[in-house]
Amino acid sequence: MSYTQTQLDELTAAIASGTLNVRHSDGRSVTYQSLAEMRKLRSDMQAEIKQAAGTKKRRRTMRMYQSGNGL
Repeated sequence: MSYTQTQLDELTAAIASGTLNVRHSDGRSVTYQSLAEMRKLRSDMQAEIKQAAGTKKRRRTMRMYQSGNGL
């Protein structure tokens, strides 16, 4: 399923208010069983939106070298 930023914002607002019911701007209403379920969905939504935007986590690389003869 493709999520939108608006849906993510609505879910985040519901989590912040502590309610289990989310009313979307298109009139749909969804009731969740727990805040844990809502947080998991929010995490999934964020990952999917980032992936669709083409942004990925960058891996940090550190390169080290030693010069000299080691004495």
